[in-house]
Parts: sequence; C-alpha cells; structure tokens
Amino acid sequence: MSFYSYKNANAAMSPGCITGNPIEGLRERVCVQVKNVYDSCMQQEQLNNQVITVSGIVPILPDNTCQPTNTRPCNCVCSGCSCNCSCKTCGGPITYCEAVENAENSGSALPQPYGTWTFESCRSSTTCGTISNLSIDRLCDRPQFARVKGTVSVPIDVLFMDQNCQEWMGRATLSVGKDVLLAIPDESIVPFTLESLVSAICVSGTYLGDGQFRITICVTVILKVLAEVEMMVPSYGMCAVPPCEEFAENVCDEFFSLPLFPKQNCPDNTGSAAAGCSSCGSCTNNLGATCATSTCSSCGTTCAGSATTCPRCGCAMTRST
Repeated sequence: MSFYSYKNANAAMSPGCITGNPIEGLRERVCVQVKNVYDSCMQQEQLNNQVITVSGIVPILPDNTCQPTNTRPCNCVCSGCSCNCSCKTCGGPITYCEAVENAENSGSALPQPYGTWTFESCRSSTTCGTISNLSIDRLCDRPQFARVKGTVSVPIDVLFMDQNCQEWMGRATLSVGKDVLLAIPDESIVPFTLESLVSAICVSGTYLGDGQFRITICVTVILKVLAEVEMMVPSYGMCAVPPCEEFAENVCDEFFSLPLFPKQNCPDNTGSAAAGCSSCGSCTNNLGATCATSTCSSCGTTCAGSATTCPRCGCAMTRST
C-alpha cells in the first residue's frame, strides 16, 4: 500500500508539501531511512594489568613507494557503492595495513623478531567494537529499561622493538566487560540492535614473553541501541549540488583581477575626490581642500581619493586623511 493510497488519506502522516509554512523555509515532509538511536551511553576507564597476545606480526620496513611529491595512491576496499579508503601519508604514523603492504612488496624473505621485545605503543585500530555474550534483561520496576550485559572486543595495533632494534607491529584484542542500564524499545517487526563504538590508547606496556604484553590502557566504549527505521522529517527541499572546482595554481589571478582600463580621477564639488582615484600622493579638489587618501590592506598601494577597492589588486582600501 502506498503513502498516497486513498486508504491513507491522512495528509498529516504522509510525505508531501506543507501548507502554511509553520516554520519559515520548510517546504515539505520527507520520509527518510535512517538508523534511529533509541539510547546510548559512554564509559571511559583506565584498565591496568591487562594481558594481550599479539599475532599477525610484521616488520616495519622502509617504504620505497613514498615519493617526495607525496602523490601516493589511496587503498580502498569497496563493497557495492560503499568504499572504505585509507590514504597513506609520507612520514606519518604507519598503520598495520601499511606495514603488511610494505612487507609484501619488499621482495625478500622476512625476518623474525629476535630476543627480548620492548613495548613502544598501542592504540585501537578501528572505531567498531564487537559485542559478544550479550544478554538483555528487562526490568519490571522500570518500563522500557533493561540490564544489558556483554563483552566488547576492542581491536588494537601494538608497536614494539626486538633486540636487533627492528620495529614490529602486530594485532591484539582487548576484551572489556559491560553491565549497564539502557532504554530498550518495545518488541516490533523490525528488531533493534546493539552496536559499540570504541577507542583506546596505551599508557605503558611490558613484555611477558610468548608474544604477550601486560599493558595499561585508556578505553572509551559507547553502546548504542539502534533500529533501521523510516522517519518523517521536515525538509527545505532538495540540495543544490554546486559544480566541482578544478584544482589549479592560478598564478595569473592577481593580474587578471586588474581593471581593463585605468580609472579616471574625476574631482567633484563635495570636498573629496571621486572614488577610484588611481594617482598616488596628495591632490586637491576644485575647492582647494586636500583629498582623503586610501591605503590598500594587501599590497600597500596608497592612492588619493576615497576608493574602497585597490585598483592594483582589488583588495579593500583603508581610508585616511
């Protein structure tokens, strides 16, 4: 059944034009498909003496594809019309994916970490956490609230150095238990879901052996109760998409901004020279009074008269007497 079926004759509940414009500029009601956030909460904590196991270890090798012009291409992973792109920066912090790519492109056999490892740093590799062991228990004394328990897995990248002073990077997972209260919507045909947004950075770490580190880490976890819904929202109409601006170093812009012909200095009878006077220095009008002068705020050109725009570069002029 359509929104516009005769059986759905309630105009206040259907997409369409708004009559009377209750708020200036609103034109219509639009039905959009979005993720509605029913509730969310954030917890930030410092976790001490957390033991993590590093796997997928790769060496940090020199990147031969990094050119002085910094024109390296971006790596994109696409699914349908959606792409997740990572643009590498010369001289910036290396990511795990970049370390793997550099190792694969090295063309030689990769070494193995030697001797005792020295912890350097670690941080979360993505903002998407994974929730496991989830249980939702509704509360009888608080309608629409529930006790939400689960384990949030935070993926992290670990940077360390071996006894040969070779840097390495590996991946680990930090498990954070959560036991919180959240507002949970009633049962519906379209079910709600729980998602987590995570961020973490290490304060310190110590190597324990067998690929394990004991770390102190600062963790932020945001839990969200979501559902994919169709929502009616007020609209100002469709977006006007402007044309793209081509990148170019337009060295001639300043020259092309000059007027085609010189402006003529025409004194008037009001005690000041005409705007746009291009002669520099002092001048007098036909009443014998000294003209005001204007100085360009950009190039410093000083001209007699009360011009507001510099005849040389087109910037604003500051008037003085």
